[in-house]
Amino acid sequence: MKAIGTDQGFADWLTAFRPRALEAGIAPDVLDRALAQARFDPKIVERDRNQSEFTKTIWDYLDTAVSDDRIAHGQRALAEHAATLEQIEAQSGVDRHVIAAIWGLESAYGSFRGDTPTIQALATLAYDARRAAFFEAELIAALKIIGTGEVSVEAMRGSWAGAMGHTQFMPSSWWAHAVDFDGDGKRDVWSDDPGDALASAAAYLRHWGWTSGALWGLEVRLPDGFDYDQTTERVKKPVAEWAALGVVPMAGGDLPDHGQASVLLPGGAQGAAFLIFSNFQVIERYNTADAYVIAVGHLADRLRGGPAIEARWPRTLRALSLAERIELQERLGAAGFDPMGVDGRIGPNTIAAVKAFQRANGLVPDGYASLDVLNRLR
Repeated sequence: MKAIGTDQGFADWLTAFRPRALEAGIAPDVLDRALAQARFDPKIVERDRNQSEFTKTIWDYLDTAVSDDRIAHGQRALAEHAATLEQIEAQSGVDRHVIAAIWGLESAYGSFRGDTPTIQALATLAYDARRAAFFEAELIAALKIIGTGEVSVEAMRGSWAGAMGHTQFMPSSWWAHAVDFDGDGKRDVWSDDPGDALASAAAYLRHWGWTSGALWGLEVRLPDGFDYDQTTERVKKPVAEWAALGVVPMAGGDLPDHGQASVLLPGGAQGAAFLIFSNFQVIERYNTADAYVIAVGHLADRLRGGPAIEARWPRTLRALSLAERIELQERLGAAGFDPMGVDGRIGPNTIAAVKAFQRANGLVPDGYASLDVLNRLR
């Protein structure tokens, strides 16, 4: 992984990139217009290393993502765009509250769509070594969008990561899923009118298998003596089996049956527990972080009038720093509990390795990557 780059290095990269772009079918005039003002932005690389859904505790992330203000703003947005969202829901089968929740998390309901030039963002990240191939492919896709005439270089703006518009579509997702909802001949996810963007987000979720009428998940209460080794997205059981084990909805009543389900403990055994269904994995296609998926699902529930998360979080614990997460993965591997890579991100493989370490040492195997686990490995 290269360190923060240089202007000269970036200029050399652009020179090398040009023939690859031409070979990919980008017209020379489009390439000239799009890259004329592109500059290397080191702040973009820094932000790529520190995404909040991977660096905060789940409770700190949710405090912001599902704040009272975001809920109130979302309810106003639902009312203002009721006809549009109801039509999109009817056409796609995707719950309008989930669409609104994604809109809320991605751009604060269109209020903060990002003002970073998309070509500059993608070129910077394609030049950086961490995910160069991915971002170069997205850059090519963005240049092809400009070639269609559906958006200008100047209007193609978005986040530091190259995500665009109300629902922060990457260029490849635009090509695969963008919808011309208003019938004006353009798939315009950038304009003030959110219709095309919201319909595109719904099309994206439908493509990845959204189950109409099913929940993403719900907060549950686990019984005393519950086998915490069962709490992982990789363990799936019929709802009836979870009910037989004593898992009950936190809000009371019976567990809803939306097919195979898993129990997730995003804050460890001391925090909230969720029973999650296949729609959880569909939202994961938008962003793989569990914190993000739970935030979308919970915000949708709150926009629908549902209750706040009832369980208390272990707020005395702090998130591990990037260096500590890397150290944790290294030490797990050295101790014989392979996390399947060292990247500083706590995904399913690292969680499985933490569980194995906890189980081998007589600890509650909840998979939570805490400072206590790291200290025991030291």
